[in-house]
Amino acid sequence: MVRSRKEAENKSSSDRAVKGKLADEKFAKEWKPPTFTLKQIRDCVPAHCFKRDTLKSLSHVVVDAAMASALFYGALHIRYLDLQLQPMAWAAYWFAQGVVCTGLWVLAHECGHSAFSDYSIVNNSVGFILHTALLVPYFSWKYTHSKHHKGTNNLEKDQVFVPPSRRRVERHYKMPLSGSVDPLYSGESLFEDAPLYNVVQVVFMLLLGWPLYILKNVTSQKHKQWVSHFFPNAPIFDAREYYGVVYSNIGIAMMLGVLGSLIYKFGGLAVFAYYGIPYLFVNMWLVLITYLQHTDPTVPKYRGKEWDFMRGALGTVDRDFGILNYFFHHITDTHVVHHLFSTMPFYHAQEATAAVKEFLGPYYLFDSKPFYEAVFDCNATCKFVEDEGDIVWFKH
Repeated sequence: MVRSRKEAENKSSSDRAVKGKLADEKFAKEWKPPTFTLKQIRDCVPAHCFKRDTLKSLSHVVVDAAMASALFYGALHIRYLDLQLQPMAWAAYWFAQGVVCTGLWVLAHECGHSAFSDYSIVNNSVGFILHTALLVPYFSWKYTHSKHHKGTNNLEKDQVFVPPSRRRVERHYKMPLSGSVDPLYSGESLFEDAPLYNVVQVVFMLLLGWPLYILKNVTSQKHKQWVSHFFPNAPIFDAREYYGVVYSNIGIAMMLGVLGSLIYKFGGLAVFAYYGIPYLFVNMWLVLITYLQHTDPTVPKYRGKEWDFMRGALGTVDRDFGILNYFFHHITDTHVVHHLFSTMPFYHAQEATAAVKEFLGPYYLFDSKPFYEAVFDCNATCKFVEDEGDIVWFKH
């Protein structure tokens, strides 16, 4: 007898949910809760790694700002090159300036964690200036980023790259997800599994991921109202954070005013070429780095009492970006340590990572795959997590 579409959906979804639960049970058998404590991890790190040096931190700002200025000065002279060389020169400028300014973004990130200096006025002043120059609402981001660190990999508390559940994805596609082949849905995943579709998804994420996160809080916890980092009364903020959000908005408004005056004087095309395209590259690097730090088939996600701070922090991935590690101040290859001890200055993180890696053994997550391959692999395989279970893993 031919089943109704609704009956087929219910049975197929139920079968896959059971198989998904069994798969999670398999991972759970392989994964054992850590037997050590956060204090034991901290004790294995040399004490000087936790010491902050304001002048040393400021020196990195000076170096990055000097590189950005030198690149800008060089770009002013591109028009004097042969016409055949100008496109390559512009491409080199956009890429290099995007990399250097991402480094400045990371230094502002250090300020948001109080890892830049022992003095809060230095942290907030430098962080506010650097982030505002890159159109980031400093205090607003600082508040939600702190919540992300306090609830990393907690499906009910984390604030960024929270994976969708199976049920939510099924509602989006209006069909049960692929698993066992059902005659009614034998072609359901042909388009989603196409390599071109994977490329389109990654490009969309890298181009629009950051502005959508700031403007609409995408990839974060779901709310019944429009949530934005520019709304002081948004549920992602505590009442005491109201004026910090307002100050951030004022800073962004001032920066937009500066850009508007530059457009009026030099033209929109010039401002887009010198500032706009490098800004887009910064956003791309930011999303790429953050996505790969928190998205991988080996990363467990938690609900309820199975989560604690240390387990969440250990569920982050260090990745090697080659020479870019230097320009990104090693936020790429020392992120596990950063999540364990977020007030540790970045210039000690490599030494701390070496000590922590030895202590953690299999609990230290590192992927040596090139980042440009890893982003496509992770996007293809890390689609959702099961609706039930206190410890779950990404699935396709």
